[in-house]
Order: sequence, then C-alpha cells, then structure tokens
Amino acid sequence: MPSADRRAREKAAVQDRILNAARDLFVREGYEAVSLRKVADAIEYTAPALYTHFKDKADLMRALCRRDFGRLSEALIRVARVEDPVQRIHRIGAAYVRFAVENPHQYRFMFLTPSPAEVEPDQAALAEKDDPERNGYAALRSAIGQAMDRGVFRPEHKDPELLAQVLWAGVHGIASLQITHGQDPWLSWRSLERRTKVMLDGILIGVLSPAAASEFKP
Repeated sequence: MPSADRRAREKAAVQDRILNAARDLFVREGYEAVSLRKVADAIEYTAPALYTHFKDKADLMRALCRRDFGRLSEALIRVARVEDPVQRIHRIGAAYVRFAVENPHQYRFMFLTPSPAEVEPDQAALAEKDDPERNGYAALRSAIGQAMDRGVFRPEHKDPELLAQVLWAGVHGIASLQITHGQDPWLSWRSLERRTKVMLDGILIGVLSPAAASEFKP
C-alpha cells in the first residue's frame, strides 16, 4: 500500500490538476457557466470523485483564490524588506507588474475575471487581510502609512487606503495592458521596465513633499 506521504503527494497532484483546469474554465467561460462536472470532464475525472476534494464550486473557487492570491502576496512581501518605506512602495509596485506578466493566466483569473458575489472569503483569508506579513495589499498600505508617519508626503495626502488604491490602479494598468495588448502590432511599446518605472516614479513624485521628492532616488 502507498505510504501516507505518497498518498498526500498524489492527492496534491490531483488538486493541482483540478485547480488548473478550473482556473482555465473560469477565465474562458466565467464562473456562472462552469460546473464541477465541466471541471471534472476537463481532466477526465468523475464528478463524484471531485467532491472528495472540494465540497462545491464555491469551495473550489476559494481554494483557487487562496493559492493565486497567496502566491502574489508572497512575491510582494519578499521585496518589502527595505527600511525606507518609499523605496518599499516602489519595489512592491515593480514586483506586482513582474508577477502579473510572469503569471498571466493567474492574473487574468484574479483581476480580469469578474468575482462571483456568492463566493465569500473564508475565515483564514479574512485573518490575513490586514497582516502586512501575509497580505500583499496590507504590505503596500503599511509602507504608505509609515511614509505618512515620517512626513514625506504632501500634507493633503492623509489616507493610506486611498494612495494604496491609486498605486494599485497604476500597476494594474501597466500589467493588464501588457497581458492583453502586449503583442499588438499597432503599438510601438516601450519596454515594460521603463513603463513601470516611469509610472511609479510619476505617482510617487506627485504625492511626495517637495523636500522628499528632491531626495527621491528610485
């Protein structure tokens, strides 16, 4: 009989196949159009057997979100290890774009596919929501809050949540355009690195105080 470790590896391998197939279907067809039977058919698995891994479609969606958003958070948190919060913000933004273009299918699922209202986050995800050591968005918001505490932003910028959302919109724009139109022959794209840097530099210099902006070296 297979050992416990082997059984665990086999179970994990099956779950990987299920999650990868589900992600592909959710991106191509939308959450509402996908059933567990359709996911099972995609991997030549039986629908009843699928229920031994996920109790329903919402459970499958939550598992996929935990995996993909967790990997994004890991990528952002890895670079958020510098003392200067402004440099940290810049690094997080660049890492976000890098993750998106290196994982375009996951990014389409996370941010270019409508989220179903019926799939509420589980308690484990909610527990990480405000922890900058486990959640990428919280890490960005924390860096912005620390920068505000140091007085490096213009005095009118007092809302870390607002600036975090503006910066997120900026990197999302760069990332999504690259994924959806990066090969468009009508456009003479400048390098992704240059576009990312100019966008991040522009936003940060725009919100920094004159003194801090003069010392800013991205």
